[in-house]
Amino acid sequence: MNVNFLTRISHTIKNSWPIKLPGLWALGFTTWFSADICLHPRRNYSSNKQEKSRETKLLHHLRARVTATGPMTVAEYMKEVLTNPMSGYYMHRDVIGSSGDVITSQEISQMFGELIAKWFLNEWTKVGKPKPLYVVELGPGRGTLSDDMLRVFSKFSDSREVVSLHLVEVSPHLSQLQELKLCGTVSVVKDVLEAEDRHRHLHLHTSPESEENFYKHNITKHGVPVSWYRHLEDVPHGFSCFIAHEFFDALPIHKFQKTHEGWREILIDIDDNVGPHHLRYVQSRGPTPASKFFVDPKETRSSVEVSPESGVLFQDIAIRLEQEGGCGLVVDYGHDGSKGDTFRAFRHHALHDPLCEPGTADLTADVDFSYLKKLVQGRALTYGPIPQGMFLENMSIKASLEKLLKSASPELQKQLKSGYELLVSSEKMGDKLKFLALFPTDMQEILTKIPPSGFVAPP
Repeated sequence: MNVNFLTRISHTIKNSWPIKLPGLWALGFTTWFSADICLHPRRNYSSNKQEKSRETKLLHHLRARVTATGPMTVAEYMKEVLTNPMSGYYMHRDVIGSSGDVITSQEISQMFGELIAKWFLNEWTKVGKPKPLYVVELGPGRGTLSDDMLRVFSKFSDSREVVSLHLVEVSPHLSQLQELKLCGTVSVVKDVLEAEDRHRHLHLHTSPESEENFYKHNITKHGVPVSWYRHLEDVPHGFSCFIAHEFFDALPIHKFQKTHEGWREILIDIDDNVGPHHLRYVQSRGPTPASKFFVDPKETRSSVEVSPESGVLFQDIAIRLEQEGGCGLVVDYGHDGSKGDTFRAFRHHALHDPLCEPGTADLTADVDFSYLKKLVQGRALTYGPIPQGMFLENMSIKASLEKLLKSASPELQKQLKSGYELLVSSEKMGDKLKFLALFPTDMQEILTKIPPSGFVAPP
């Protein structure tokens, strides 16, 4: 299945269904989906079953959409909840850290980002240090990971003089936080919500004749040029080091359930009956285009989640590596094709019902690494996934910790040790997050002689 095929199918699904017959909805006809179903029956969400959950601005939009076009796919729901320009979860708030809903590895310790940079420098050096060097981060959060990586890149003249940073970010608010973190200043971004003009060029800090597709540009505190883009396709081509940390798990998924009549898709509909929320899960009565295209006929699991958008993006990265050279790291919660029901939400660091008060909680689903690896087979080399703890130990995080402890105050020493434990412990983040590496196939001979650091134990 190549990238053009996936793109074409995604476009077909987006523009051809769901199909609704005008007038029948008002009469209560539900010929294409069955009664509501319960996902995650063993999960206990905090909700009052006597009253409906609070109505949000985004819920009003979703209700109008479902009323007009019928039940939506889980993929459509995720895209609306997370990136709706007006009310999307990521678009207007800081969602990371103790005050948000999630805590990421780079926010726990500087060692994480510094070891990622060390990994990129190792792989860059193997192929002769080609110039220029593009560092591309997908979904940069607060900018902490990039800031920690640039601290390392800026220490070496070979990389300092040729590196540039390219951030793919759709959230206007998060892009401001990233710029403040990286540059110490914030540009005024105008018209970022005008979705009809997706290629609007703001040219902040640039000359008017610039033809770059970034919507913001600046110079970091480390003296490295940084640009922001809304789409990977806008990022310039060249030898690139791609990093996607907890990015793919937020991309939209389709959910499917095996029945005695075949595969059926899980959809989301309005719930005006007795129930805790204003939305409910329903099951399509027959096959949908997505269930026909995206479920493997040999699939043995009873439930499956597929993210075509993730597949297209992963293949895009593989194509860039094939054409221009480079390497990539995907760090995320995921599995190797063994799980089927991982769609969930988090709010204030606790499990939250995905249908409760849409727009107020983070939606996520574990990454199916086997699906991504299968899509680039023959086009790219993959290593992993391996547990985060194993990768960091192989990258000598313990030595990094000991070095930092020598010059740290007692209070900082305590924080460093706690961060180390969080990152590598199998009972915490060490086994939950996985690392997957991506290389072009022409590096096969080099990697056979010198395997990628982090994925093998040091001698």
